[in-house]
Amino acid sequence: MAAKKRKNTRITKNTFIETVLNVFRNNPHRGYNFRQLSHALGIEDKASKQVVKDILSKLEYNKEIVEARRGKYKLNPESLKKFLAKNTITGIVDMKQTGKAYILTKDLDEDIFIAANNTYHALNRDTVKVQLFPKRRGRKTEGRIVEVLKRGKKQIVGILDVSAKYAFLIPDDVAVPVDIYIPLTSLNGAKNGQKVIVRITDWPEHSKNPFGEVTDILGNPGEHKVEMQSILADFGFPVSFPNSVLKEAEKINNRISKEEINKRRDFRKTFTCTIDPKDAKDFDDALSLLKLKNGNWEVGIHIADVSHYVRPGNLVDSEAYERGTSIYLVDRVIPMLPEKLSNELCSLKPEEEKLCFSAVFELTEKADVVKEWYGKTIIYSDRRYNYEEVQKIIEGGNDNYRNQILTLHELSSKLRKKRFDNGAIAFSSHEVKFELDEAGKPIGAYVKEQTDSNRLVEDFMLLANRKVAETIGRRHGRQEPRTFIYRVHDEPNPEKLQTFAEFITKFGYKLNIGSRKSISSSMNQLFKQIRGKGEENMIEKIAVRTMSKAEYTVKNIGHYGLAFKYYTHFTSPIRRYPDLMVHRLLEMYLQGAKSVNPAEYEEKCVHSSEMERKALDAERASIKYKQAEYLLDKVGQEFNGLISGVSKWGLFVELDGNKCEGMVSLKYLDDDFYYLDEDNYMVVGHSHRKEYRLGDPIRIKVKRIDLGKKQMDFILA
Repeated sequence: MAAKKRKNTRITKNTFIETVLNVFRNNPHRGYNFRQLSHALGIEDKASKQVVKDILSKLEYNKEIVEARRGKYKLNPESLKKFLAKNTITGIVDMKQTGKAYILTKDLDEDIFIAANNTYHALNRDTVKVQLFPKRRGRKTEGRIVEVLKRGKKQIVGILDVSAKYAFLIPDDVAVPVDIYIPLTSLNGAKNGQKVIVRITDWPEHSKNPFGEVTDILGNPGEHKVEMQSILADFGFPVSFPNSVLKEAEKINNRISKEEINKRRDFRKTFTCTIDPKDAKDFDDALSLLKLKNGNWEVGIHIADVSHYVRPGNLVDSEAYERGTSIYLVDRVIPMLPEKLSNELCSLKPEEEKLCFSAVFELTEKADVVKEWYGKTIIYSDRRYNYEEVQKIIEGGNDNYRNQILTLHELSSKLRKKRFDNGAIAFSSHEVKFELDEAGKPIGAYVKEQTDSNRLVEDFMLLANRKVAETIGRRHGRQEPRTFIYRVHDEPNPEKLQTFAEFITKFGYKLNIGSRKSISSSMNQLFKQIRGKGEENMIEKIAVRTMSKAEYTVKNIGHYGLAFKYYTHFTSPIRRYPDLMVHRLLEMYLQGAKSVNPAEYEEKCVHSSEMERKALDAERASIKYKQAEYLLDKVGQEFNGLISGVSKWGLFVELDGNKCEGMVSLKYLDDDFYYLDEDNYMVVGHSHRKEYRLGDPIRIKVKRIDLGKKQMDFILA
């Protein structure tokens, strides 16, 4: 018993030594004598102060600390280096409006919490080095940022506030919790109240604010063009192409030579069509259909041959790589390629001969693939359809090519059924669309649902993407698979899945997470059960967050959501750079080339995934801005909605029909004192026990709109 007691004493003393050391580690440039250290530790009694004195002597003897001057100690820089080497990780900053942050890292299974006073000079999306604090039982992993390795943003957008002796930029992005100090000599002609772009020039060690200079003047806040350009600039996307890139694109030859045609498989006499949104300007994929003598169907998936025109390393290619993707804002497309390519040369317009890279399949009546072929082609599109026109044909309408469309529809439906039978998950997408007036102001907002015509195109694109990846990715005999670019989707984190399964039980639903097959089938069953119900959008959102994010990589792990062992992106090289790389690699390998360097292509994949995420964030920001603008003249009006989120600050409410999401602050619920019941996803009144639960229908009144911050404040109607 006595031995056990001694052991506990030793553990306590060792823990106390670590506590003392952590004071020095958290303040590596500050000196402490034993009285200051005792005060920092909250120690007042004489005996404990003596223990601190003894520990200081021991730490000095072990060279953990050094005596800076008589009786005053500082952390030994060598000790700090060793500690940091063992207890630091790198990650990406996810900064919150309050100034606190989370670090997203692959080094740990959880995000790291950073208090507002420990963020150093980091900003949102920066890559940083983080010192981890000792783990405390039952608490999240915490740390502090010790170094900014790479800025996530090279430029910051906001409104200029100019006074007599200096100016500040108030950032648009609420995740940038500091204003940027601008000396008057760095305004470069910008005026008070204008929307501008600022570059950070310096951030002095002991300054609360970074210093910057104005690089671009966008114009007056609230103007449609200015706001859309602000969003692009805020995410680091250029608003136009450099002249050198445009000049190079203009020099590309429009004419298709006989020599080029002779190198290609000719589909000009086979029925071919494009199916796209009504407002599409570029058509990068087409479908062809031919009945074969054996009763099977030949379906061609023809993709614009961008790689024929855009060569590796030229100016157009370098610009496309930097952009990574086209960006789709509410009113415009910021293309990855100049218009000469995206809207002319590579756009598969009707009744024009076009060069393609194609995946051609022989399908049985049951949609089984019995033959496949990949290569360069020339096509002639007989008809340009939009989704609405094809949907009418599917629903019984007449058309010159009705039989071909219905055959494609039938084959695609069978392909889809096989996918779901194999364990694919039926995530549905709800696209928010706006009706804009001539000035770009939203006069209407609605949610666009997917129809069978959308699915028809999607099913054939998925077939081409899967089969191209299989062709290169599968092992052939003893030969190792060659380096290729895959679109992968990892299995969900079991803990997140368990949390989600427990969450939906509160609404009376079940999720079987026993096996891969049971997860997908019960997830699809769940989506059917919630259709049209109050909690539908919210459960779908959380289900998506539960899943891993899809990304590009040369390391194939399959696509969990689609239930494919091999998957890539082959079908949109006009608007996605990875597809262009896939075309180039596929052509090389079909010609017998050796495998390329995986490290080089993995780096390109990481860049492409990052640019895709930025583009999605920019698209969401433009939708959020237009939703706020749509409600701007509706202050005081009432709407029906659903509680889409709960927090200690208030209720998030998503309005019916247009998906505008705002917040009812708890301070506006004045009939009681309300608190958050986190476990049951609701807020509860302390005295009267009134509940507001996630997914509940609710009627609100628009109280206030902050267009600059894209924030919508509601009160209960």
